[in-house]
Amino acid sequence: MTMHNPAHPGEIIRELCLKPLDLSVTEAARALGVTRKALSELLNGRAGVSPAMALRLAKAFDTSPESWMAMQQHYDLWRARRAVRLGRVKRLGARAAAGAG
Repeated sequence: MTMHNPAHPGEIIRELCLKPLDLSVTEAARALGVTRKALSELLNGRAGVSPAMALRLAKAFDTSPESWMAMQQHYDLWRARRAVRLGRVKRLGARAAAGAG
């Protein structure tokens, strides 16, 4: 199922994790063991959730790293679907071979 305009994971972190706890970026970065710049880039959509960050977020907010990675993957795929041109890509494999007789 394709998502329509999913939120960047940084927006989720800001709105659902930091705001309810009244945490500043500096406080959250310190608690996550990352630089303020690294967290700020994630929160502002200039960086994605890495596997290492997913582990940190999971521990800090009692979630799973898989959920953070899935959010990032959904966001990345949504953006790619809008940007990548597939017109010149040819089908390969069993489906394509069946029609080439």
